[in-house]
Amino acid sequence: MIALLTPEDAFLEPSKLLRKQRIARNMTQADLAHRSGVSVSVLRKFEQTGKISLESFIKLTFVLGLTENFLKALQPQTGFNSMDDLLKASEAEKPNSNSASRSRKRSTSHD
Repeated sequence: MIALLTPEDAFLEPSKLLRKQRIARNMTQADLAHRSGVSVSVLRKFEQTGKISLESFIKLTFVLGLTENFLKALQPQTGFNSMDDLLKASEAEKPNSNSASRSRKRSTSHD
């Protein structure tokens, strides 16, 4: 399934998730602001619009214990442990050039 997010939706999603985490921990905006060093007005704006500096966002995720999850989410999910594994898989998916040319010869011989 393809997600068709607008930039505005993409801004709001992290703010909704962090707000849910704040509430689940029984923290007020003032509590989270105080513990993170982010002003209440910045936090309030973030929860309403999704807009915040990266520095303030990281401070909030740190207090909520979500920084590692956030950083993991940014890493590519390839399923490969190394570049060598990726290259081997890529080579295995390539068709053999000899068998491809034999297939073409067979299909043209019937014409």
